[in-house]
Amino acid sequence: MKLPVLLRKTPYSRLWYKPDTAFSTPKAYVKIDFNCPLSGSSPESEVLTEIFTRLLMDYLNEYAYDAQVAGLYYSVSNTESGFQVTVVGYNHKLTILLETVIQRIANFEVKLDRFSVIKELVTKDYQNMKFQQPYQQAMNYCSLILEDQTWPWTEKVEVLPHLEVEHLVKFYPLMISRIFLECFAAGNLEPKEAESMIHHIEDVFFKSTKPISKPLFGSQYMTNRVVKLERGINYFYSGEGLNPSDENSALVHYIQVHQDDFKLNVTLQLFAVIAKQPAFHQLRSVEQLGYITVLMQRNDSGVRGVQFIIQSNVKGPGQIDLRVESFLKMFETKLYEMPNDEFKSNVNALIEMKLEKHKNLQEESTFYWREVFDGTFKFDRRECEVAALKQITQKDLIDFFNEYIKVGAPLKKGLSVRVYGSAHASEYKTDNSQPPVSYVPIEDIFSFRRSRPLYGSFKGGFVVVELPLVLVISGGELWWRSRWCWSSVAANCGGGAAGVGWPEAEGGSTSERFEGSENETMFALKEYPHTISSYCLS
Repeated sequence: MKLPVLLRKTPYSRLWYKPDTAFSTPKAYVKIDFNCPLSGSSPESEVLTEIFTRLLMDYLNEYAYDAQVAGLYYSVSNTESGFQVTVVGYNHKLTILLETVIQRIANFEVKLDRFSVIKELVTKDYQNMKFQQPYQQAMNYCSLILEDQTWPWTEKVEVLPHLEVEHLVKFYPLMISRIFLECFAAGNLEPKEAESMIHHIEDVFFKSTKPISKPLFGSQYMTNRVVKLERGINYFYSGEGLNPSDENSALVHYIQVHQDDFKLNVTLQLFAVIAKQPAFHQLRSVEQLGYITVLMQRNDSGVRGVQFIIQSNVKGPGQIDLRVESFLKMFETKLYEMPNDEFKSNVNALIEMKLEKHKNLQEESTFYWREVFDGTFKFDRRECEVAALKQITQKDLIDFFNEYIKVGAPLKKGLSVRVYGSAHASEYKTDNSQPPVSYVPIEDIFSFRRSRPLYGSFKGGFVVVELPLVLVISGGELWWRSRWCWSSVAANCGGGAAGVGWPEAEGGSTSERFEGSENETMFALKEYPHTISSYCLS
């Protein structure tokens, strides 16, 4: 079993399982994501959830030394949709540690003295955000603009002083009253062991004499939605630096491209690989705009893009924005004049990066968990993207650049986030009173966010398998030929005959059946892809 499989699904939880097939170590990795709709419903709820997770970690300190001696690591951290429990290390005692953490969550009590300490720490952390570097401030604004249902840290600072012990005492049972558990278990664990862990957690929360939790209603599943920017429009948002003593200004020049797609993914990645060094050389070394000069990809819950991040005390954000556009015009020439050998060399370098093996179980599990957490479930992503890379041509890259990236591209969706330091305070007023003709200002983040359509979310629904071109059931596994590569899952068809039920199209069946050996049946789809939810015929 080379890829994670859905081992167990109930109204309370979903368990993804991946045994260790690469590292041969007696270790395991377990992640439990508590999806709690109430935890992110307001700034107060989000702050209370953070205090709750910090208190839990504080209470668990008594086990920290013993866990470390046993080669185990644990963490409880808040997320946008609830909180996560992670346990990693030698599998022999891992189950005991996980059960201890779960019991602490289920029997959570607020201790007045520790609440005061944690509240003070959280308050200091939020207050220190006004001293963050300008580029960090710009990145925070960018996330706030793009990610739906997120709260600014300023609102959290405002509500914090009014939160007391009784608020958390009332909030915790409400938060935990409706939950769904997204679970991932990997490493040196048998399937029955993994199932037993989750079964125990369900018993604790849902099946005790007085259950403290109920499953989510269908309408409550949390989703990560991302704002869809308008094609052919460059937006900009500007703000003053929070630290008056910091002269630096910053720019995040973001270009939104697409929602998760193998070919577009690798084309965007290839552009970033090729453009990264020239961008640094031109903007940092030649023009010396600032010490922090980065070109990098961005992934917001499966929505991909690329961003320039520049911090400077030499030029203001408006001027830096113009320099980024000048670089893109210059890079266009480089792209057209690039020798074919150089193009192939960059493609091969990207393929090598993707084929690099995971160094350990934790790195591998983190990779797969990202697929689960984002809801994309493309566990064979690396293999499929490598297959897509092998088919890409220089013309594909040029067409991609012309459509999505270059200045004035018809499909370009741009967002510039500008933070003005004290050295460029006068430019802040000028740039806002006289915005460039080609830019549309965002005056209020939340009004803008409410006015824009959102990308569909990968999360919160059923796992859907898009029917591919060819299916083969062989040796108890279902193999499918997708657009780019072969993949498989265990068929688990019991005693019935293996096969797939196909919808009928007007004028006849959409598929043909090819008889093979007793254990092998092949189907070829002739027309349109359909969706399958099961593939076992009685």
